[in-house]
Formats: sequence, C-alpha cells, structure tokens
Amino acid sequence: MITKIYQFLFACLVCCTFPAALTSCSDDHASDLRLSGDCMVEAIKLDNFEGTINLASRSIVVRLPEVYDTQAMKVTDLTLSNGATCNISQGATLNMGAAQTLHVKNGDAYLDWTLSVLHDEARITQFYINDIYQGAIDQEAKTITVYVPGSVGLTGLVPTITYSQNATVTPGSGVAMDFTEPVKYTVTNNSAETTYTVTVIAIGKPAALFVGSAATLNELDPEAKAACQWMLGNVPNSLYASFSDLRAGTLDLSECKIIWWHWHVDGGVDGHDVFAAKATDALDTKNEIRQFYENGGALLMTRYASNLPSFIGVTGDDEWTTPNNCWGQNEDGAELCGGPWSFRIFDGKNDHPLWQNLVQGDNPQEVYCTDAGYHITNSTAQYHIGTDWGGYDDHAAWEARTGGKILGVGGDGAVVAWEYPAHDGKGGVICIGSGCYDWYSYTYEPGYVENYHKNIAIITQNAFNYLMK
Repeated sequence: MITKIYQFLFACLVCCTFPAALTSCSDDHASDLRLSGDCMVEAIKLDNFEGTINLASRSIVVRLPEVYDTQAMKVTDLTLSNGATCNISQGATLNMGAAQTLHVKNGDAYLDWTLSVLHDEARITQFYINDIYQGAIDQEAKTITVYVPGSVGLTGLVPTITYSQNATVTPGSGVAMDFTEPVKYTVTNNSAETTYTVTVIAIGKPAALFVGSAATLNELDPEAKAACQWMLGNVPNSLYASFSDLRAGTLDLSECKIIWWHWHVDGGVDGHDVFAAKATDALDTKNEIRQFYENGGALLMTRYASNLPSFIGVTGDDEWTTPNNCWGQNEDGAELCGGPWSFRIFDGKNDHPLWQNLVQGDNPQEVYCTDAGYHITNSTAQYHIGTDWGGYDDHAAWEARTGGKILGVGGDGAVVAWEYPAHDGKGGVICIGSGCYDWYSYTYEPGYVENYHKNIAIITQNAFNYLMK
C-alpha cells in the first residue's frame, strides 16, 4: 500500500514538474494512452486547393487565387489520423470569410486546428524613392508616379517598396535604378502576378509645397512627416522644402499655388508669445511667405501653424489675432480614443468644399475624425468665444476682427476651422486647429480598424482642390 502511494505521488510530481512529458497533463486533453499524433489532420483540400499544415501552430492555410469567392467552399479532401473523427467532414460546405476550427478527436484525446484561407495578392502598397519621395499608386491602372526635385536627378535612385505578404518583387526593393524612362516592377505571389509601371518625374517648378524647419522630410517629427508623405503621394507636382530653402530662394515658385505648413510641438504652443518664441524659422521666413500670399498664393495652415497668418498680415495690422486657446500632449504619450472624436460644421457651412465626400457618422453636422484604438495628442489651436474672456464676445465679433469665416466649431462653440477668403489679388487661406485633426498615431490598439480617420485625408484633399483651383 505504501509503495502504491509513493508511486502515485511520484507520478503527480513528474506531471507537474515536466508537464510536456505526459500527454494527460497537456492542454490538448490527450490521454497517456494516446499520443497527440493520433489527432492529426494529415491532408485537407477546399475546392481542391490543398492546405498547408503547420504542426507547431496547429494551423492550416489554403492558398487561393487573388480573386476567389470564399463564402461556400467545399471540403473536397480530409484525411485524419487512423481512428480520428472531426466536427467538419469531407463534403461539408464552409464559409471561409472567417477562420474555422477543426476539432479532431480520437478516443479521449483531441486537438483543435485553425483552418483559414489566404488570397494570393500581388500588390505594391507603398513605394518611396530614396526613403523620402512617396509614389502615388493607382491600383486600377497599375501605375506609380513619384515626384522628386529637379536637383535629385533620375539615375541611381533607390526605391523602398512595400508589397503583399509572401510575395516577391522584381527588380527588388533597395536596388538602385535608372528612372530616366519608366521602370516596370513585377510582384509575384503564388498564382497571382501584377506588373506596375513606375514613372519618376523631376520637378523644376512645384505646384505645391510642404514646409518645415527640418532640412529634409525624413527629419520631420512623425506627425508632420505623415502629413507630408500623404501630400507627396496625392498632390501632383508637390515637394517638401525647408524654411531655409524659401529664404535662400533656391525654389522656383512661379507655378506654385499653395504652401502647407502642418506644425506639431510636444506640449503645445499656447498663444502669440509662445508661437513667436518657438516658430523662429517660420518667422524668419515670414517676408517670403507674405510675398507669396500677396501675389495670390494660397496657404493651408494646420495645427499650431494656424498662428502664422496673423504674423504675415492676413488679418490686417492686428498681429494679436492668433488662437487664444491652445494645448497639446506629447506624441509618445498620446491619448487613447475610445471611439470617434469629432467637431461640428459651423451653421450654414455644410456645402463648403472642405466638408464634401466625408465618411458620415450618425450626425451629418459632425466631422468625425478618429476611430477607437487610435492614439491622439489632441493638439489644439482654437479660439475661445464668449464674454467671459478671450476678446471675442460671439462668432460675429470674431469674424469682424479677424476678417475670417468660421467653418468648424467645437462642442463649446470654439472656432476650430476657419478661412480667410482670397481677395484683392491675395491668396486664400484655410486654417484647421482642431485637436481632432491628427495624422499620426504612435501605436494602435489590437483590432483597430480605420474608418472615420480617413476623413483627415479627405478634408486635406478638399482643401488642396479648393485652394488650388
């Protein structure tokens, strides 16, 4: 009897100390009389497409053509371990729009296998030249267009290419190429193959500029860089230029229609004096920007850049018309959005070009800008409206003093988006200071799906279309 007790204690000790040694201690519920190999999926086919079995992860992936209906796929072959049964049988019809679980049982042991499908997508999703200049990709026409400054030249350019998972691309990413003529890139992924024609255009006279203090785009902060990269990929003949470039006159602006400055500062830029202290590069260039504006050039000033119009005469001689209610967080400590963030279209402005073709939410008067799982700095440069403080008793008083037109307001009526219309040969100006207008999230929560955040790009494209016409 004592011997049997010791044997029992020893067995328990081994099981707890070496859980992999005895199958009965595993999560697979396989008894010590049956090994997990008895619950194997040895082969499976869906619509005669063979699955690839990964023993380590107990997963099965069936590769399909790039365009293939997965809603009703037939199990045309299913081979299990001898004596095993499965909750899904050969001949069954499965909706493979989502992964399926195969519960394989053999006696008192079982294993669960994850069955999924993967389309053989062969796409280029991002294309950069020299890690700076982003290409505009037309997936229907299978073309990519990249604009670079004329000083860069078209030979020896190095592309960085992002493409479909499991695919290969030829010529390869990182291989220097001569783009004097268009170059064809072929993406291959099992049964799928797509060829893109890449054209690089050297710009001598840009139509649009994104400006900043950094010498190059790559040296911008992540928020501004994300905005600039979007512009380079979506606005033809657009370039990045530093304030130093503008002061030096190295750019031919004779065909430039718009300058965009999107300026982020960790912790915010609170008012006239702080802007003057921190925006020294921009203010050192204010004469050049003012001349551009007075000659009919348009300006898009977003986030803390919305202070600049007051310094270059857009609001007249009153330099103290800068946003009076400003704040912001650090990029690496950005706030998590639990749901959509929005601001309101100002009364009577629903038909303004800035608010067209937006992704709509429950309230058509709201401009929804973020989605759950997005991290936002809530960097805000707005105007408080009210008789309590700030100098603007009501919206009419703000428009009378600044000469601007209100386009969007916050929940408390604060002015968060506004316009200075073109007049007397001067260009139009649009400013967006809402904390909802945010390009970059340092991370995303699991399961994040972008929906309303697409409105940031839509609003910006609307602004370019409106100001450049």
